[in-house]
Amino acid sequence: KHHVLVYIEDSIAQLLEHREENPKLNPIKMLSEYFTALRDGNHTMFREYQFIYQTPHNRASFVKLFWKCYRQIGKKGDLLSIQEYHSLITLLCSDFPFEVVQKTARIILMDDALDCLISFTDFIFAFQTQFYYEEFLDKCLEIYLSMIHTQSSPRNPVVVPSGADDTKIHTSSHHPGDGVDAMQYFRAVYPLCDRVNYSTPPAEALKEILFNVPRVSFYGFLMAIAKSDAINEHIGRLPPKSEILAGADPEVSAPSLVKSRPSSEVQITTDVNNSNPTNTNAPAQIPSKPRSRSVSRSRATVKGQNPCQPATSLTARSRKKVISSDESSDEDDDDETETDDD
Repeated sequence: KHHVLVYIEDSIAQLLEHREENPKLNPIKMLSEYFTALRDGNHTMFREYQFIYQTPHNRASFVKLFWKCYRQIGKKGDLLSIQEYHSLITLLCSDFPFEVVQKTARIILMDDALDCLISFTDFIFAFQTQFYYEEFLDKCLEIYLSMIHTQSSPRNPVVVPSGADDTKIHTSSHHPGDGVDAMQYFRAVYPLCDRVNYSTPPAEALKEILFNVPRVSFYGFLMAIAKSDAINEHIGRLPPKSEILAGADPEVSAPSLVKSRPSSEVQITTDVNNSNPTNTNAPAQIPSKPRSRSVSRSRATVKGQNPCQPATSLTARSRKKVISSDESSDEDDDDETETDDD
């Protein structure tokens, strides 16, 4: 349940690797530092994707690490593309696959609008949902597609013979784009809950989402999970959405066992011209002005209403409209340059 053997094997492997370079290394001290970092969730920085993906604790810790390193983006109101978010993630895990980030974007944006920009708050909760519950969501998608197929099959026109030359055509009253019956979907998904071999949301939280709407689309279901405070609390790494950007920025240090990056701290900057994040020795910096503004018509929730529930159903997905700013900031041409003479 807690993947103890994974961490025992990984700690011993790292111990042996470091002892080859430093024979005087204290094994007890090193293992103590390893499991301290593991307990505190600071053990995923600069690690390979295979290790981060291996356990739920690693996945949740990596999501928290991403939040701690880049929450300044949300504080400044910057909006980034999925390529830029992937670039930020690869600074923490160099081989992190783009596909996971792309699936995250589909929770927020329509398939034909994946080039739109996304706010940090929307991205972090959707990223947590996709990455932490990936196996569960894959099985939910299979169930959803099966229900859609079963529902759409009777929609093909059925000709009913009659005594006259006229014929009657019967079709189903629901279109696949309307989603599936929420109650039936819950009954189909419920057996997946409380599995040992992968993480699943609490059944009560899913019931709260699906019992309050008549029909649900798959991406509406994912967005509801991402917005659920109960599910976020169940994972236990990110603060509530209302507090996600509150407080001072925490210090983030890499565990001493990690030697894939020379720096002991995460230091990120974003180039103003090309917006490609790179490692530097300077403190983290983000352009003071966002390059564009994103307007979402369905992110706001009515006070007193279930934050995961639209007025009638979860079938309507929202597009993010991006309004490009016509104002361009003047760049100073009189930057001073320093040259060192030998």
